[in-house]
Amino acid sequence: MYLKKVSGPRQVTLPDGTILTRADLPPNDTRRWVASRKAIVVRAVMHDLISESEALSRYDLSEEEFALWRSAVERHGEKALKVTALQKYR
Repeated sequence: MYLKKVSGPRQVTLPDGTILTRADLPPNDTRRWVASRKAIVVRAVMHDLISESEALSRYDLSEEEFALWRSAVERHGEKALKVTALQKYR
């Protein structure tokens, strides 16, 4: 089996005991961002699976957009990333 050489860890264990791997991340060409995909990227950055700069370039996100996702998760949890809940959690 061939493993692609990457910088940083291949997997991290989250506080709830689940394991997050690079394979769990959304594809690089993701354009439709649902709450679950946003949450995976935010958790990966928060737990040092990938760096913030790598996430920004990989998914073509702006710093402002990612900062909004991160603050929503930190303040209100993953439910705050749903588009239908934006008014509720602001």
